[in-house]
Amino acid sequence: MGAAENENPQVYDVDQSRSVRSTEADMDDSVEDVVDAEEIFDLIRTINDPEHPLSLEQLHVTQLEHISVDAKNSYIKVRFTPTIPHCSMATLIGLCIRVRLLRALPDRFKVDIQVREGTHQSEQAVNKQLNDKERVAAAMENAHLLEVVNQCLTTSIDK
Repeated sequence: MGAAENENPQVYDVDQSRSVRSTEADMDDSVEDVVDAEEIFDLIRTINDPEHPLSLEQLHVTQLEHISVDAKNSYIKVRFTPTIPHCSMATLIGLCIRVRLLRALPDRFKVDIQVREGTHQSEQAVNKQLNDKERVAAAMENAHLLEVVNQCLTTSIDK
């Protein structure tokens, strides 16, 4: 990749007191896991930004208050905020969020990934791409793109 579009992004403090929740029930396959916004946030907060050595949480691209979960209807909506209104990485970031959730959640969940309203100049086009199953499947067949996504999904815990 060339020079970053946003060479000096605003970096926010991460809540260090926040830890990933884990209980005995989480390890018991006979117990149905209840998915909530905090669990979704825990899954996506450590995704690496494609341009910077920072997490999406550190850049406030993902925030807990922009995630909604309707567990009864198995529906999850994640809204994210690109660091700049013309961010060319918005689709890649959204794809990383989608792939992380696809890999982590049971198939019963419908997941909508959207750029937060008014935060990107091409939000409708980005949202359409991110929620089109055929486009996502085609993107994941591209070996180079899959490698970039996997790099973004590799967290410091995984390294």
